[in-house]
Amino acid sequence: MLRTNEKNLIMMSIQGKIANPGGPRAHSVDAEGKPFLLPGTGGIVYNVKVGDPAFGWEADHIEPCVSTILDEKDRYDRPNAGYNFYACIGNEAIIKSGDAKGKRGVVTGHHGGAEHVLIDFPDDVLEKLSLDDKILIKGYGQGLKLIDYQEIAVYNIDPGLLHKMNIKPVRDKIRVPVTACIPAELMGSGTGSLMMGAGDYDIMTTDRDFIKKLGIDKIRLGDIVAILDHDNLYGRSFRKGAITIGVVIHGDCRYAGHGPGVSTILTSSKPLIEPVIDPEANIAKILKIGRFRTKRG
Repeated sequence: MLRTNEKNLIMMSIQGKIANPGGPRAHSVDAEGKPFLLPGTGGIVYNVKVGDPAFGWEADHIEPCVSTILDEKDRYDRPNAGYNFYACIGNEAIIKSGDAKGKRGVVTGHHGGAEHVLIDFPDDVLEKLSLDDKILIKGYGQGLKLIDYQEIAVYNIDPGLLHKMNIKPVRDKIRVPVTACIPAELMGSGTGSLMMGAGDYDIMTTDRDFIKKLGIDKIRLGDIVAILDHDNLYGRSFRKGAITIGVVIHGDCRYAGHGPGVSTILTSSKPLIEPVIDPEANIAKILKIGRFRTKRG
């Protein structure tokens, strides 16, 4: 069992609202030079959930279930940064107003650029939600450490989810179940970012044949994946032998340099993390949410 410092972590309330869907003013242009006009980020998405494919939707950077934000006018100011930072994957979210008041959900990621925190709720709750509703999150997880593996950094994950991931300590390494291993050269938008406690970065999908050959076109929202030779310790960058583990938080995109987004949860600049392929390594399956939520959930 992994020993952590979770008893010393701070649990802090943060509160946001449902983000209005952003609409395009004109056609965008994909990596092949073709124009497209598609739904994008934000809002209440009724038919896309964690556990669903990350590819194939007629959408751009689609965010599963419910997208939330603190302040749409000043999305890049410190309060919004705090909202993104404190919200960790696996945290509990509670609706505080409207017809669904008191219902609970689970944080599934935070999306850089849009500055959205993504939350999964059951279908019956989605039907009662409105864009005016307030949602409180019990932010818990930032500052988490593995006591016996000090050179592995932990970001953006609730300790409860970490313990359910079936991570195995093996001498000086840990073995982490993942659905896919992503080559370093495929990481695009967001590479170079220094803000490890928020946002994500994208798997580039312009070369569809290469993506299909590696089986990356089969990844799902909520999948836990390994990014090879990428160091996310103090920023997102290439480093031979480094390993980063993340969660797929949004869908594919047609822009050059973009694709499904990955939020970092574990990283080491040294080869101390051993990814092991496991088709079940998805937060929807682990937490029984999204597409794998029980009827009672």
